[in-house]
Order: sequence, then structure tokens, then C-alpha cells
Amino acid sequence: MAKRDYYDILGVQKNASKADIKKAYRQVALQFHPDKNPDDKQAEDKFKEAAEAYEVLSNDDKRAKYDRFGHQAFEGGQSGGGGGMTMDDIFSHFGDVFGGFGFGGFGNRGGGGGRQVNKGSNLRVTVKLSYEEILNGAEKKLKVKKYVPCSHCNGKGAADSSSFQTCTTCNGQGQVTRIQNTLLGRMQTTAACPTCGGEGKIITKKCTHCYGEGIVNGEEVVTVHIPAGVTEGMQMREEGKGNAPRRGGVNGDLIIAFEELEHPNLVRDGEDLLYNLNISFPDAVLGTSVEVPTVEGDVKIKIAPGTPAGKVLRLRGKGLPSYGQYGRGDLLVRVNVHIPVTLSKDERKILEKLAESPNFTPNSKGGDKSFFDKVKDLF
Repeated sequence: MAKRDYYDILGVQKNASKADIKKAYRQVALQFHPDKNPDDKQAEDKFKEAAEAYEVLSNDDKRAKYDRFGHQAFEGGQSGGGGGMTMDDIFSHFGDVFGGFGFGGFGNRGGGGGRQVNKGSNLRVTVKLSYEEILNGAEKKLKVKKYVPCSHCNGKGAADSSSFQTCTTCNGQGQVTRIQNTLLGRMQTTAACPTCGGEGKIITKKCTHCYGEGIVNGEEVVTVHIPAGVTEGMQMREEGKGNAPRRGGVNGDLIIAFEELEHPNLVRDGEDLLYNLNISFPDAVLGTSVEVPTVEGDVKIKIAPGTPAGKVLRLRGKGLPSYGQYGRGDLLVRVNVHIPVTLSKDERKILEKLAESPNFTPNSKGGDKSFFDKVKDLF
């Protein structure tokens, strides 16, 4: 089923301001909030749809990509579309949208009416990538220090299986329910039990190795497959590779941020690479062949006779790929002509004689068309 237009979902025009988008989202979110529409799957879907639309349109960068490419801007695993948002993700940013007026739980958000699953905290690491790895993609083995389940109690935190008792506050449910008056009327909210922390039971005798936490310090080697074309500032998520939770549940995630290593000769500009080529004055006049570096090794190029300083030569397809896209950028070679500072007597005589030749006399008129043509070529 084709996705609906984000602007249509919120009922705003494409030139709507951030304030208008936020206001529209508040109205839609209040209309389809699960607490107002219990057991209404259609309302829940519209609630999620509105949250996804707001998540994109409230972000300047994501909105610009959406305006240009539509939903395709976030296909192919790229970050930003919001399509993978869970109900917990949606409720986590409600405080910003509703000015601190937070909604509580959404009843049986987990789908079965049971207690919420305990989840470990996320970890964040930075991976440094060379241009070669950005070009071809890479496989990295990361040694991650993290919390792991205690092997003595299997992550339960108790000395043995009999060292538990049912929580009397929630009667083993792990949740407590309360009714409060809000702007929308009376609302029922469900939260983790403050006594047992949502576990439904209390440890009567703690494990002596983890002191009842169920986790200890450890490490894991995580293999990460990094796609080609990533850029500095992008990040990827390895689910379940973060910290183990206290006393059972699911692991958090490992967030991997990318940092680019400097190249000895090349500078990155988006998908293009830049290189400064220094040649001698005679080579600029007579022409020559030189080798220039690329990510994949040196290549030979020709310098045409009469090449001026500042000329940019374009080697197509010798740049870097764009993540999730076909093709590669270019290598832009900027020609710099070396002018010697000191000369021998013989060199000076030769240049003084050449200076008398009309071929070495610059056009001093203001209408030097070739100069302006060169300037325009740079833009």
C-alpha cells in the first residue's frame, strides 16, 4: 500500500511553518491518541502515521530531502524516515510537542496486556574509516565493553530459584494503573510498578556475584558490516548488541558513528575528491604527462600545452559513492604552476629574452575574454 503524503496526513500546506506543523500534529495526535480510542486499530495506525509525518517535517534536513525525493529519500535503509518508529519512540518525544504535558502509557502497548519488557541501555562507539573503506565498504570487528548477564544466576539477580516473592504492590502484574484528570478528560495510564520496577516479583536473597543486579562487566566482539558511501556524521544501529538489562529482558542496541580518516593527498567534498597538482612553468607551457593519486591508486593524465594556473581537470567516476545510490563522484584536479623565487644568471637571461616575445606578453586590455571565460568555467 502506497504511503500517504506527509503534508496531507497533518493537513498542512507544503510551505507551512514549523509552528503550523507542530500545531497540526498536536491536533491529529489528540484526535487519534490510543487512550481516547481504546482497541481501535485504525486510530492507532493514524496516530503512528501522524508521528512519522511530524518526525520528518519537523526536521529541516529530513524535510528538505522529503520535498525533493518524496518517500524514496528514506528507502534503502537510510536513516530518517521514521517508518521503524515504535509506540515507545512516539511517546518519548511527546514532552517536546505538548510542552511538558506528557501522556502516560498506552494501555496494552505491548499487545498482550503484560508488563513492559525490560531493555538494557544503548552503547555508542565511533569507527574511523579510510577513503578506501568508504569506497568499498568494510567489515569491522569491534571489542565492546558492556554489561553482560551474570553467569552465576543467569541474569536473574537471585541466589537461587526460591529466592523470590510476589510483589504485593502490583500483585505480580509488574504494572500499576491510575486514573487522572487531563485536558482531554479522565484518562487511564499504566506505568511500571515502583516497588518491583515492573518485574512483578521481589528478590529475597541476592546473588553474591552480581549483588542482585543480574549483570556484570564484560565484553563482546561485534562484527559490523559497513556499507559503501557512508559519510562522517552518519550512524548505524546494531540491535541487541548493547548492554544487558538488569535481571533479564532484552539487550540495548549498539550505535555506531562514523569518522573519516584524513587522506594524505585527497580532500573529500561530498562524493567528489579534490587534489592540488603542482607542475613547473615549462610543463604548463609545453604540456606533459603526470601521475595523480586516486583512492584506487595512481593514474596518468595529460597536461595540455598552455595549461593556466587554476585550471580544474575533472576525472569522472574517480570520486566516492553516495550511500544508497548508484555511481560515484569525480576527482577534481586543480593545477598549480610553480613559480621559482630564485634564479641563476643563465635562467634570468633566458626568461628576459622570452619576455620580449609576443607569445609571452599578456593581454593587458580589460576585455580579455579568455580570462572571464575561465572564471565562468570555475562556477
